[in-house]
Amino acid sequence: MNRTGKRQGIRFNLPTAAAFAAALLTSLFVATAAPAADCRTNGSFESWLGRFKAEARAEGISQHAIEEASPYLVYDQRIVNIDHGQRIFAQPFLEFSGKMLSSGRISQGIAHIQKYRAVFDREEKQYGAPAAVITGFWGLESDFGADMGKDNSIRSLTTLAYDCRRADMFRGHLFDALRLIERGDLHPAEMIGSWAGELGQTQMMPSEYIKYAVDYDGDGKRNLLRSAPDVIGSTGNYLVSLGWRRGEPWLREVRVPAEMPWQEADLSIQHPLEKWASFGVTEPDGRPLKTEALKASLLLPQGRMGPAFLVFDNFQIYLKWNSSLVYSTTAAYYAARLAGAPAMRRGNGTPPPPLQAEQAKELQQQLMKAGFDVGGADGKLGLSSRQATRAMQIKLGLPADSYPTLELLARMRAGY
Repeated sequence: MNRTGKRQGIRFNLPTAAAFAAALLTSLFVATAAPAADCRTNGSFESWLGRFKAEARAEGISQHAIEEASPYLVYDQRIVNIDHGQRIFAQPFLEFSGKMLSSGRISQGIAHIQKYRAVFDREEKQYGAPAAVITGFWGLESDFGADMGKDNSIRSLTTLAYDCRRADMFRGHLFDALRLIERGDLHPAEMIGSWAGELGQTQMMPSEYIKYAVDYDGDGKRNLLRSAPDVIGSTGNYLVSLGWRRGEPWLREVRVPAEMPWQEADLSIQHPLEKWASFGVTEPDGRPLKTEALKASLLLPQGRMGPAFLVFDNFQIYLKWNSSLVYSTTAAYYAARLAGAPAMRRGNGTPPPPLQAEQAKELQQQLMKAGFDVGGADGKLGLSSRQATRAMQIKLGLPADSYPTLELLARMRAGY
């Protein structure tokens, strides 16, 4: 399942304000002087491919690895069409999670945890990621290896590196795919994965694969296509690299009262559990909320009428894995089920109908007109659109539960 939209951060340390100013001036100069991405706007695919191969050799990649990959260093327009038309994560949470989390997928996940218990115990001792969390990603991404995709990764990455939408990112992944070949982990013909170039049973991009894959079965190779131990250890290693906090929760279902300060329900706001209890938030069955010394955010994926969850710092790791809120919430809920949580309540009523694609685009256009940065009007109502929705709901005196609705769109059409 494509994760190429996930957020990536850069952390750096500078000792003095003067050093920061100097670095800022340097970065501004570099940004001004840096050439545009080398992609289709610079000429034919054949000329681009020649430049790419030359750069690969300059990067230290052997001619042998390049020649091995050459049959797959081709352009496929179908991949570009898929990339420009993604809509799977536009589904509302209840619809998406209902499709993705069948009873069979849940029972299969439990069976895999039992089957590989010794490997999971080893991983959790070494890295700290719970078996349920790894298994949740494992099941969602590939049905435990049964469906890792049908596209050759080299062909997909070549196509997306030549296309100009995210050329630099995919160019880096293509270099690392060649390094996987050179390192001996995989052969080009077996590098079959998602249309976006992801590989293996938990669908790592090549740059993630080369950094975080580990040999957990002791055969001398890191094979995330066929080795379950390698999949488990490597996924744990990757989650820790994203910041997973050992021994801490990620998501718990709760019940919210009919009336509460809805503007507090936002991922940017954390309160101690005692505070959420004071607002009337309870356990799903109505019992008083358990109040350990933890802080959490209230997540209402379909507004105040739908399911409600308290999410903790580890939920941010889900958003780093995949920036889609509906995917991240589904994956975190799946892990909670695998860890023993009961099936969720569907909320306090019927959530408002989700906006259709054109309505979602129009709402984003209205929000941009009102001065909000929602990242463009693409019809995909992600975190920035939800935050803008919440701000506009507060402005209009509507329950600020962050859920985009036809009511909000109608108010904005009418000039508020």
